Amino acid sequence: TNRHGKEIKSNYRLRVYQIPGKPEIVEPASELIAGIPNKVGTCLSEGGYPAGTLSWHLDGKSLVPDGKGVSVREETRRHPDTGLFTIQSELTVTPVPGGPLNPTFSCSLSLGPRSSGQRTLHTAPIQLSVWEPEPLEEVRLVVEPEGGAVAPGGAITLTCEAPAQPPPQIHWLKDGSPLAIAPRSVLFLPEVGVQDQGIYSCVATDQSHGSRESPGVSVSIIGSVGGPRLGLLALVLGVLGGLVTAVLLVGILLWKRQHRLRKEERKVPECPEEEEERAELHQSEEQETAESNAGGP
Repeated sequence: TNRHGKEIKSNYRLRVYQIPGKPEIVEPASELIAGIPNKVGTCLSEGGYPAGTLSWHLDGKSLVPDGKGVSVREETRRHPDTGLFTIQSELTVTPVPGGPLNPTFSCSLSLGPRSSGQRTLHTAPIQLSVWEPEPLEEVRLVVEPEGGAVAPGGAITLTCEAPAQPPPQIHWLKDGSPLAIAPRSVLFLPEVGVQDQGIYSCVATDQSHGSRESPGVSVSIIGSVGGPRLGLLALVLGVLGGLVTAVLLVGILLWKRQHRLRKEERKVPECPEEEEERAELHQSEEQETAESNAGGP
């Protein structure tokens, strides 16, 4: 009611701001590896209204997500009873090889519209160390006992040596095919049987430098039919022996055939005159025989 006694009504919109607690970085990384994506940590703010905006900083400068070396995954939740917001932002970075070895990360929460004066809350900074992986220069496979030959039921230990930092994952191959076992640097064969014989190798893999395979080593049983290598040699010699035998048989058959043809050629008269002389001689012999028989007593 104004001074003239007239009643006046006005509508006002009242906005209430709830300032949340100081944001914090939860689940921070212990270290980062150069050349691959690393999760730095998650910036968390709870109990505010309105939600506000979280931002990341590196060495005091704003980090802008680019989808390559810097990426951010955000999530916003609102409490069903109080209407207050919980927001979080997960930061992933890929440190550049040769870059800073001890970067400092921090996160900030911006509240309220710029027109009414923006308030910003900051987390405590975290400083991380950056490791630069050593390249896989050589992968070596050591077998015990030396030579890889044991008696039936004996044990063999294969150790894959791949000096690198951080340690690479080690996978195993037998005769060129992957073994269905979990990655490990040591492969233990407790009771070696015929099925375990073969050529073993290991493959070291890291995310920065790819994979490298070791030279193969042979695992065999003492007293077995030569193991895989001698078995292959026996197969080759058997095939060669079969070919030699087949060639000899074919040669013998050809020789016999030629020998038979030569005998038949010798039985054929050399010319018709010789055949006529033999016929006349045979005829005269028959006549003399007949006359002698007729003049007998």
